[in-house]
Amino acid sequence: MRRTVRGIPAVHGIPTAHPARRSRAALGALTAAGTLLALLLPTGSAGAATPPGSHRSPAPQTVADAFWTASRMRSAAPLDLAAPAKGALTTAVPRSAPLKVPPTLPTLPQLPKVPSLPSLLPGVLPQAGGPWTGGGAVTKTAGRVFFTYQGRNASCSGDAVTSGNKSTVITAGHCVKLQGNWHTNWVFVPGYHDGEAPYGKWPAAKTLATPQWTASEDINYDVGAAVVAPLDGKKLTDVVGGQGLSFNSGYNKAMYAFGYPAAAPYDGSKLIYCSGNTIKDPLFSKDHGLSCNMTGGSSGGPWFTSFDEKTGTGLQASVNSFGYQFLPNTMFGPYFGDDAKNLYEKAQTS
Repeated sequence: MRRTVRGIPAVHGIPTAHPARRSRAALGALTAAGTLLALLLPTGSAGAATPPGSHRSPAPQTVADAFWTASRMRSAAPLDLAAPAKGALTTAVPRSAPLKVPPTLPTLPQLPKVPSLPSLLPGVLPQAGGPWTGGGAVTKTAGRVFFTYQGRNASCSGDAVTSGNKSTVITAGHCVKLQGNWHTNWVFVPGYHDGEAPYGKWPAAKTLATPQWTASEDINYDVGAAVVAPLDGKKLTDVVGGQGLSFNSGYNKAMYAFGYPAAAPYDGSKLIYCSGNTIKDPLFSKDHGLSCNMTGGSSGGPWFTSFDEKTGTGLQASVNSFGYQFLPNTMFGPYFGDDAKNLYEKAQTS
């Protein structure tokens, strides 16, 4: 059954995947162009899950105003990757906090012969990635996410969506919780540009993730959400508008992906997009796949179906999540099924 949630207008103006579940350890076999797309820097402290499934932030406005200065946001840059794990697959974690991996990781035979995404889907005509110059609602609803993870500042991307509480942001699960810890100092900056926050810095009062991500960081369910606190007496989507969502809408779709990649060749200062026809991941997950060269920092950025380039609006049906090291310029994003829908419902009623 397909479920679609329509957006409100902006204010002011991818063979069958296996295995079905991916544990935290198995994340060692998954990368986003060699990374998880989260950018890790020095400073801060990690949080803990209280209660399970979500994390509440104390004094959120103080965090946004005092901690996330323009200089600190501009300075976001990726940390060096950990040494490659066994086999041909790696993950991006700081050397100070190495990811534990199982004695043997899944390996693929003859990796150099794995075809590129366009070869897997003849006729695909992707936009490899570039700055979004089309304007429209997406320039307000999409934004950069900043938080502290295991003593390091980090950045992801996110999107404001239409919601009952007018305060819901959708992002990737690993952009709210990773390696068992909930991130702290979490803020959403819609319309971010080169250290500027034209629509304000919106601190999270609460962050959430799908049950599968919360319990075992299953890459198939890498979906997170944040409920942000009011800013100057106003709610998020009253200021920037909200995008609609689509659940259980199938595979092999024309989609647009947006985010704020901050690893070379990008620097996190601009909204970047990719577009093309998706496939279902032919390897280890049940995710969508899209030819795209976005890098670290784009995690959590929205994927839209039914996207209108003139208005910058669409129905969000996934987020930037991960990539395989041996499939360069290919991004994967989780399928928005019932679990993603339930997460959205929980967030918008919080």
